[in-house]
Amino acid sequence: MAGAAGVLAATLLFMGVARPAPRALRVCADPNNMPFSNARRAGFENRIAERLAKDLALPLEYTWLPQGRGFVRKTLNAGTCDLIMGVPQGYDPVRTTRPYFRSTYAFVYRTGSAYAVRSMDDTMLTHLRIGIHVIGDDYQNTPPAEALAARGIIDNVRGFPIFGDYSRPDPAAAIIHAVARDSIDVAIVWGPFAGYFAPREHVPLTVVPIERAVDASGQPFAYNISLGVRHADSAFATLLDSLLVRDQADISSILQTYGVPLLPITPTDSSTGRNAVRTP
Repeated sequence: MAGAAGVLAATLLFMGVARPAPRALRVCADPNNMPFSNARRAGFENRIAERLAKDLALPLEYTWLPQGRGFVRKTLNAGTCDLIMGVPQGYDPVRTTRPYFRSTYAFVYRTGSAYAVRSMDDTMLTHLRIGIHVIGDDYQNTPPAEALAARGIIDNVRGFPIFGDYSRPDPAAAIIHAVARDSIDVAIVWGPFAGYFAPREHVPLTVVPIERAVDASGQPFAYNISLGVRHADSAFATLLDSLLVRDQADISSILQTYGVPLLPITPTDSSTGRNAVRTP
C-alpha cells in the first residue's frame, strides 16, 4: 500500500460512506495490564498499536477500561473505540484478524530448585505448591486448572485472581511474586506474563514453555493471537490483515523485547480461547 494517502483511503472503506473520515485509530485497552497495556502506554500491545497508527497516518487514541467481563460490550460494541488488541483467534464476541503471534502457557519456578518441571504429566506436580490464574470464583476456568483437575491435582493448587487489585500496579504479577517469595513452588501462567515478569524478580526464576499445544485432557495450551474489531467491520479487518503481514518482522521484534515465548503461527486455530488468556 503506497503512502499515507493510500492507507487513509483504505481506512475509509471500513468506516462506510455514511460515516465521517476517521480522525484517529481508536483502541480499547486495559489501563493496568502489563505486559500487554497500561495507561502509560508501556505494554507491547501499546507498541504494536503505535505501529499500526503510524501505518495509517492517524493519531492513536485510547478508551481505557479494566478488561473484565463486559469489556467488549462497554467499549467496542458501544462505539467508543474500534479495535481491541490481543484476542485469541476465533474469539466469538469480535471479528478477529489474521494472527500476529502464537504463544503458550509456561511453568515458572525458582532457578536451582530441586525440581525441574517440564510437563503437565510430571509426577512432582502432585506434591508441589502450584499457583494458577483464575478468572472468577470457579477455579475450573483456565487450561491449567482444567488440566490439573483432570489429573486429580486439586488440593495443592492455589488460585490467583487474574484481574487482581486494581489499586496496585500489575495485579496479574502477584502469582510470579509468590514464586519468588517461595509462597508457591511453581506457577503455570500464560507465556507473556511469565516471560515479562519472571526476569524482573529479585531472585532468578526459570521459565519453561509448555511444549504440548493440546493437553492430554483436551485443553489447548497454545493460542494464535489476533486483533479484534466489530463483526460488521470486515473491510477494516482486511486492512489490518495487510498491515500485520507488512509489519510482522517489527511486531515479532517487539514481542521478543518483552520476553513473549513465541511459537510458529499455525494456519488455523479452532479454539476460541475464551478463558485461555486475559480476554475481554
